[in-house]
Amino acid sequence: MSVRAVISPESRRFFRSRGVSLVEVLVALVVLSVGMLGVAVLFVQSVRSSRSALLRTQAVNLVSDMGDRIRANAGAGAAYDTSTYGGVPASHGCAQTVGGSGSNCTPAQLAEDDLARWMEAVREALPGIGDGPPRAVVEYFPGRPEVYRISVAWHEPSEEQPFEYHADIVLAPRQVAAAGGP
Repeated sequence: MSVRAVISPESRRFFRSRGVSLVEVLVALVVLSVGMLGVAVLFVQSVRSSRSALLRTQAVNLVSDMGDRIRANAGAGAAYDTSTYGGVPASHGCAQTVGGSGSNCTPAQLAEDDLARWMEAVREALPGIGDGPPRAVVEYFPGRPEVYRISVAWHEPSEEQPFEYHADIVLAPRQVAAAGGP
């Protein structure tokens, strides 16, 4: 007696419908692959957006830092204008460093020292424009009140045009109380 004779037609249908065919497995793999590809694209986009947000945050912090330096040395006036140094201010060692102490400087020397340190920080924090460094500029507009425009510009690898961030700092005139007065 053969095995075929023992298996009824109803049970044959039952045995055929069990299990997964090779075609079904391949379709499932294609669906899974498309889903994983979508996740990978989202991951790359989120990394790119995170880098852009980090660079913009650094630009805001750098401009704010220079604004604080200008407010702390308000008597320097035009010494903070980067055009007076031909774009390359010199470091005078006015501020204390980790390895040594700072020296006494005039307000103008401190302004030049602040610009040199700030421009170095901009070069370290932001990517350059083309083959050059990022742009870091302070413009001085004399008057009452004094106005400074601080700007930084950089180029992100995935963008065609450079980004720029600037802020205007307005220094209100200070009034000095007369000796013996209230």
